[in-house]
Amino acid sequence: MASRSAVAAAPLAAVLGAVALAAATGFSQRSALPAWAETHFYGFFLDRYPLFGLALVYALARLAAAAFAPGPAGIARRMAGLLVGAVLVLGTGLHPTFGGVVLRTGFATGGIAFLQSLPMGAAFALGTAAASIVYGTALGIGTALSGAIPPHWSLRGLAGRALDTIGRFLALWFALAVLALARDAGLGPWPRQALDGRAFAVAAGLGLAAFLPHAILVGLRGRLRAPPVAGRP
Repeated sequence: MASRSAVAAAPLAAVLGAVALAAATGFSQRSALPAWAETHFYGFFLDRYPLFGLALVYALARLAAAAFAPGPAGIARRMAGLLVGAVLVLGTGLHPTFGGVVLRTGFATGGIAFLQSLPMGAAFALGTAAASIVYGTALGIGTALSGAIPPHWSLRGLAGRALDTIGRFLALWFALAVLALARDAGLGPWPRQALDGRAFAVAAGLGLAAFLPHAILVGLRGRLRAPPVAGRP
């Protein structure tokens, strides 16, 4: 089983590794892709929000980390949670094309809010909140099924669970908002062209900044749940 620190840090490492791999291989829309991948990796949302791909990487890595985290859950439950979670994350993130239900929900919500005369900033916030609800639900179901979130039926336990859920939602809301600003932050033409040095730095920096709060919350929650060590107060 992985340590609790590794459970929190592994998804961040996966995000940075994905950016580094894309830069090292010159990955872009011009790269040869399997037929099934080509049917998903195109369209408006890929062009406008390309770093959403890092959200998928983070979610899949988080599911894998949860499946191997310390805890009483059996291997069958862990693998079931990983499989169901991966299907939900990829299904909501890539069907029918890149962005899936996640970005389409966010774009529709933000667009309607803007048409109702809300300021652009407020519409953007509502849109990213709606997207994070879909994204976080898919991720949360997978981690819950894997046994990474043990039941607490006491009032204190339920209150702590509620606060933890709210905190993680806010962290994912922040993450999707940061990733949505990739074009404005200077990402450049990727994925139409390969990542250059500047675009690599922007993508890596945004990916780290986006998911660091969520990773910190996962790590802190893991410490709070950890059993006491003999000889320590």
